[in-house]
Amino acid sequence: MRPPFTHLVFAVLVCAAAAVGYGFWYAAVGAESAAVAQIESDIVTKTETTAHIASARASLAEIAGDEATMRGYFVPETGIVSFINGLESAGQKQSAVVNVVSVSSGTVNSRPALTFVLTVKGSFDAVMRTVGVIEYAPYDLSVTSLSVQQDTKAWRADLTLLVGSAAVATSTKP
Repeated sequence: MRPPFTHLVFAVLVCAAAAVGYGFWYAAVGAESAAVAQIESDIVTKTETTAHIASARASLAEIAGDEATMRGYFVPETGIVSFINGLESAGQKQSAVVNVVSVSSGTVNSRPALTFVLTVKGSFDAVMRTVGVIEYAPYDLSVTSLSVQQDTKAWRADLTLLVGSAAVATSTKP
């Protein structure tokens, strides 16, 4: 049989080895827990970013229709001919003749704009109704000058229009 002192030394060595092993395992688990906590933090950050992106996309989808509506109030440089045709047909509907004397482009308050010089001829009633139809057309426009005078048999209005212009719409799909 072995002496009790040998048993004591052996028991102390086993306990010391168990304590050292526990310490190493505790440190390893602690390091892995820190790594897991960092990964969890990254996941939360990415989830929030994804939610913000989804919210931004939903907002953009909501305002896409509004953007198209707003662009309808401006005359793009490629739509000048159709705008002039619209002015002339508005005059014909009111029994007046609309002639476009000149068209020029420029900027007003750092925004693109088109300047139209028009002449409207016809009876006084037809000329004034045509000017009203043009003035209240669904565009970003203002009448900057207007003069009305009577010729030999008809009335004539000379007016200058300042119309907001916009670039041709382009797709901004991601």
